Amino acid sequence: MKKILFILNIILLISWMGVIFSFSNESGVSSSSKSSRVLIKTVEIFKHEKLTSKQKEKLVKKYGNLIRKLAHMFIYFILAILSYLLLFQLYGLKPVTIIYTIIFCFIYAIADEIHQSFIPNRTPSIIDILIDTCGSILFLLIPTISIVKRKIVTNK
Repeated sequence: MKKILFILNIILLISWMGVIFSFSNESGVSSSSKSSRVLIKTVEIFKHEKLTSKQKEKLVKKYGNLIRKLAHMFIYFILAILSYLLLFQLYGLKPVTIIYTIIFCFIYAIADEIHQSFIPNRTPSIIDILIDTCGSILFLLIPTISIVKRKIVTNK
């Protein structure tokens, strides 16, 4: 059973890496357009009304970049979950599991930015590498904060 779970974790991790690769493989125009459409549709759903062209333009101008950066964090948050699950099977609940997860996600973020340098209208960004890595670290902080809080509250 452990071997099947290990293989499943590998498949999930590689699949998610493929998802990241496919997002990075889109041209800059296509990627921005997709982000804008998601932002507009989300706002329209929450407002329960269609936005005018002027409202859409203003919304994308104001929040488009923020949404793209949050998407980076979310995508690498998921990558951290999947890589952590795999590394946990190898090393257990040890600090090295967390360290290797961060290193893996950081290296993949670098590779992703290098890949983008070959795509039309895309450029590599050190800021994106940092944002991606922060998304990975965020996943790792959630259980850590929970454990520390539990130890402080219960005094154990």
